[in-house]
Amino acid sequence: MSAPSMMRHFLAVALIAIPSVAWADPLDDQVSAAYSAWNDAFNRGDAEEVASFYTGDASFLPATHEVIQGPDGIKKFFSGLFAGGVTDHALDLMRTAGDGKIVIAAAKWSAAGKDAAGKATRFSGIATHVFERQPDGSLKLKLHTFN
Repeated sequence: MSAPSMMRHFLAVALIAIPSVAWADPLDDQVSAAYSAWNDAFNRGDAEEVASFYTGDASFLPATHEVIQGPDGIKKFFSGLFAGGVTDHALDLMRTAGDGKIVIAAAKWSAAGKDAAGKATRFSGIATHVFERQPDGSLKLKLHTFN
């Protein structure tokens, strides 16, 4: 085997032996940061701050089948949840897609609350989010639905 052939063979074997590296996805990182800030506001019971994460023309479609438009309606919805004792919210990112302007994300959500009998319980489901990138680069929710 010639020296160049041996070198190509060595490099091919070396590349196969290198463990694969998971590269961070910028959209995943941006959505995870948005989720973290949203969860923080929720877990402080701050309905006004939660509503600030939505665009002025946002649509919020909760599991109640209501169609809620805009931050004022969203604030009212979350104020009711907080008054009902819902706490300890988490969003765990499953997937993102999008471009520079629109980002779509799916997540598992969970929260603590009380069941119909007043017993402490954990609720969970799946959420879909459509974010719109703002002029400052931040992401705001344009559409939010969950089950």
